[in-house]
Amino acid sequence: MSSSETGPDEGAVAVVAPQLRELRRRAALTLEAAARSAGLSPAHLSRLETGRRQPSLPMLLSLARVYGTTVAELLGETTADRDAVVRAADMEPTAAGGWTYWRAGGPGRGMQTLRVRVPYGSQGDIVRVHPGEEWLYVLKGRLRLRLGDTEHRLAAGDSAHFDSLTPHRIAARDADGVELLFVHTLLQSPTATLCLGPTPGEMP
Repeated sequence: MSSSETGPDEGAVAVVAPQLRELRRRAALTLEAAARSAGLSPAHLSRLETGRRQPSLPMLLSLARVYGTTVAELLGETTADRDAVVRAADMEPTAAGGWTYWRAGGPGRGMQTLRVRVPYGSQGDIVRVHPGEEWLYVLKGRLRLRLGDTEHRLAAGDSAHFDSLTPHRIAARDADGVELLFVHTLLQSPTATLCLGPTPGEMP
C-alpha cells in the first residue's frame, strides 16, 4: 500500500498533531463534537492530536472538512510563500486517460484550477463522483455534460457549477474536441476522485 493511502510519513506527524489541536480549538469544537463529525471516537482523535497515532488520508480529509480547511493546512503548509501568479510558460501539460491538463492555479490550495482539453470520444463513458464542487467554463468547442439523469449541451462561453457528489460525465460533442477552464475543490486528495466506470447507455 502506498504512503498516499496510509497517510503522511512519520516526520509529518509532529506537525499534524498540534495543527489538529489548534484547528479544532479555532473551530470552537470539543474533542467529542469534532470526533463525532469526523466519524472517529474521541479517544482516537485524542491520540491523533497528541501524536500517538498517525492519521490516514481518509481521516485527514474528514477532519479538513469538519474544520473548514484543506489537508495542506493540516500538514502545516502555509500560503505566505506561494506565488499568486502562474505564468503560461510554467503550465506544463500532463496527459491522463486521453485528456490533457494544464495547472492554472497554485498547488496546495482549497480550490484547484486547470485548463483541460478533452478529445472527442475520450472518457465519455466514465462517471465521476467525489466530494466537493466543480465549476467549468467552455473556452472552445462544444461539450456534453451529464449530471445525474440530465444531459446538458454547452458551447463556448457557457459554464456550469455543480455539487460533484452528483454523478457526472464530460464528453466533447465534436471531432475537434473541447477546451475547458475547470475549478474543483477536492481538498488536495490524490484519491478523492471515485470513477464508477462505464454505465449503460452512451450519450447520444
